[in-house]
Amino acid sequence: MTFLTRRRFLQGVGAATLAGGGLIAYGGAEAESALALTSYELTPPLWPPELELKIAVIADIHACYPWMSDERIGAIVALTNAQKPDLTVILGDFVCTHEFVSGYVPPGAWAEQLAKLEAPLGVYTILGNHDWGSAAIPTRAPDGSESIRRTLAQARIPLLENQAVRLWQGRRPFWLVGLGDQLARRPGRDSLFHMDDLPGALRHVTDNAPVILLAHEPYIFDSVPDRVALTLCGHMHGGQINLPLIGSPFLRGGPRFRKYVYGVYQEGRRTLVLSGGLGTSFVPLRIGRPPEVVMLKLGGAPAA
Repeated sequence: MTFLTRRRFLQGVGAATLAGGGLIAYGGAEAESALALTSYELTPPLWPPELELKIAVIADIHACYPWMSDERIGAIVALTNAQKPDLTVILGDFVCTHEFVSGYVPPGAWAEQLAKLEAPLGVYTILGNHDWGSAAIPTRAPDGSESIRRTLAQARIPLLENQAVRLWQGRRPFWLVGLGDQLARRPGRDSLFHMDDLPGALRHVTDNAPVILLAHEPYIFDSVPDRVALTLCGHMHGGQINLPLIGSPFLRGGPRFRKYVYGVYQEGRRTLVLSGGLGTSFVPLRIGRPPEVVMLKLGGAPAA
């Protein structure tokens, strides 16, 4: 039998502490300064191949200092605009609610940056659960998303909440549908106030043009009908912290809440693209899933 001496034990503890500290430093740096551009080219089964469309997807900004400053949001906007998307969508969670911050970005400051987003077919957004659970400045009392709504109006970004808008790419129409948040909470109440109404949202679709659905959480995807060609979601942060052998400690709940985490999913004729997002929840760390802007090319000839 081999006995562990006190010296070897202390050496091991020291090495583990250094490794843990290094991992935290790396995760903080990835959260604060890394930025990836993730591109997908696909033609979902329910999407007309001849309808070519470039969509920029921004999700989970979680504005705060120092991790997601207004200057950094400006850099994200510049990267997005440089891709020359036809359409830009924002998938909610503008607010940062964890306590590891040096301050909160004034709503007008991040609105000023997001107002610079450019796309010929427009910029549209939905709300996320954090936008319901906190005011635009989290030190203030929750207001049922009213301060976020005012800020988006200031940025002149239309909010789709169980609503649909019919857009045209060339001579081909398509529908953009925004779903209300599935985990919304009313101020002063712990119970969920589900704002999502998928049947009601789809009732606004009045012809056979293809449909793109925006939903903050991916939990709805199993209930999405085949009428929807593509679902775009955020919320999961791609796990945010992904450790070898351990996985992500932030993926909680039952299988329904861990079924869709990141990337492209095909369920029958339905397609889901799930962004890893930009900001952080719980702690300001990202490991193995850097902040990303997603560029999605639908239809058309594949690139060389």
